[in-house]
Amino acid sequence: MVALDSEDDAIQRGEPAPDFELPGADGETYSLSDFADREALLVVFTCNHCPYAQAKFDELNHLASHYDDLAVVGINPNDAEEYPDDSFEAMQDLVDDGTIQYDAYLRDESQAVAREYGAVCTPDPFLFERTGDDFELVYHGRIDDALNPDDEPTEMEMRDIVDRLLAGETIDDEFKPSRGCSIKWSEE
Repeated sequence: MVALDSEDDAIQRGEPAPDFELPGADGETYSLSDFADREALLVVFTCNHCPYAQAKFDELNHLASHYDDLAVVGINPNDAEEYPDDSFEAMQDLVDDGTIQYDAYLRDESQAVAREYGAVCTPDPFLFERTGDDFELVYHGRIDDALNPDDEPTEMEMRDIVDRLLAGETIDDEFKPSRGCSIKWSEE
């Protein structure tokens, strides 16, 4: 396992969220329009097996349950052939047993969505604000200040940013890279 920080060549603040149409672990298919009734959208590229991603399950569940105006969408792009713990069936198991309680947990089998967003690690969070019919990126960065899976966070940074965003404040925080396992690309 190698820790990798999210990169600066991802989509940038003010850019629209790339649309997607992906199957969810709940049996539904989702696109950005399914979250148009929310003021904010947190898209997190994540997976089942990475200890960095697992360490954020509880906080992402909290964000999903605590904020009515925020949709939390997990997207798993990992190569399930090489990493069977990241299979769609394993995703369904985590949703069914309550380990993952996001608004949607989606499978990016082709990895095209992860590439379009510029995601590189799990977890790699992107926070968007709804602007009319679109979602625009306001923050790309870590969920909290715990940089290793066994660390206890002392600052819930994403929670603070979401609070301020939903209160109507402008988010101009410097992006603090997330840290996690590299996305398991199928052609690597």
